[in-house]
Amino acid sequence: MISAKSKARKLQSIILEKQKSYNKSIHAAMYLEAVFEAATDAIITISEKGIIETVNPAAEQLFGYEEDELIGQNISMLTPSPHRERHDSYLQNYLHGGKAKIIGIGREVEAVCKDGRLIPVRLAVSETVVGNKRIFAGILHDLTEVKKAEAKIRKLNEELEQKVKQRTEELVDVVNKLLQANQQLSYENRERQAAEDALRKSENELRKSLQKEKDLSQLKSRFVTMASHEFRTPLSAILSSADLIELYSKKENAEEKRLKHVSRIKASVNNLTNILNDFLSLSKLEEDRVQVQSVSFNFTSFCHEVTDELKGLLKPGQEIRHPQGIPDQEVTLDKKILKNVLYNLLSNAIKYSEAGKPIDCDIMVENNTVIIKIRDYGIGIPEEDQQFLFTRFFRAHNAENIQGTGLGLNIVKRYLDLLDGDIDFHSELGKGTTFTVRIPIQA
Repeated sequence: MISAKSKARKLQSIILEKQKSYNKSIHAAMYLEAVFEAATDAIITISEKGIIETVNPAAEQLFGYEEDELIGQNISMLTPSPHRERHDSYLQNYLHGGKAKIIGIGREVEAVCKDGRLIPVRLAVSETVVGNKRIFAGILHDLTEVKKAEAKIRKLNEELEQKVKQRTEELVDVVNKLLQANQQLSYENRERQAAEDALRKSENELRKSLQKEKDLSQLKSRFVTMASHEFRTPLSAILSSADLIELYSKKENAEEKRLKHVSRIKASVNNLTNILNDFLSLSKLEEDRVQVQSVSFNFTSFCHEVTDELKGLLKPGQEIRHPQGIPDQEVTLDKKILKNVLYNLLSNAIKYSEAGKPIDCDIMVENNTVIIKIRDYGIGIPEEDQQFLFTRFFRAHNAENIQGTGLGLNIVKRYLDLLDGDIDFHSELGKGTTFTVRIPIQA
């Protein structure tokens, strides 16, 4: 026989278990209610008959109704015609074994707000059974902003298509004009050919024409030389004046601005002088007026002299580094041409490197050949541009905003050709460039 005390303990244990289960249920219900209330998307539950049973605050805000205006109403009140009139039949058809059109399938639909506005929403409906009761829960996400963005994109696409159409028409017009110009050019070519044939008939006229061309060429050469000389004189005066300004004593609070403008003047003058030097060198090379004149000199001292001349071009923190312990070496070469080559390569290294980055200048003589290696740690040369590097007036894409004529490397290459030398390079974008020059020493 089980004692009364044992029965009481067993009953007490059962009551405690029931209490725990009840507490868990209460906690779960409170948790679900909190999620339901805090959800950013609208949540509505309905009965089998389509009657609204619960709504969350997001649903009230979306449709503009208060909770008591929705509870007990048919869900079709939020559905536009013609679906409103058919909603109950959709639901009954599903309940009697029909095919689900929305339940379990998310889709975009329109809903009606209290003020009559139609709003686009993404509707996801799920079905659950609580006890013997079927409940349908719908989650509605407002797509108003999404649809506005899509409409804006469609409008932009239409505008783009219109612009493409317009540009195409303009291109057709340009092509037609080019065809007309080509026809005109063909006509002019025929006329020119006729003129040339007429000139060939008269040797005297042809000789006069050639003489005129020669005179024009000489005039061009004299003009370049004169312009270089006339430009150099005032530029040198400006540079000298800038140097003198630095010696003047000014008020302490104006000193920094004064030096800043002085530096700008000197930099501009140096840049103009370099441009003139490039054009003058190009003119001499074009007219075969550069003659190689070899002399014997100390190659090591010569390189240090050129480096010293370039110190005024160095950016803050830049330096030109030479290997330590290079012995003095006598070579026989055209000193002026070699100076132009070395000066151009070093000034490029300075120009295309950032402040604080060093430039390495390594010189040596091996197998009766002068070898010069100039390495910078600057912007580098894009791979697609490297094949055009020695082309006259060519500038790499990443150097278009840096001052320069695009003549320097072309001039260097042509100078080296005069000395039977060669030049090659290796470059990585953003890591720098190394130029290697080899020149045979003359007897």
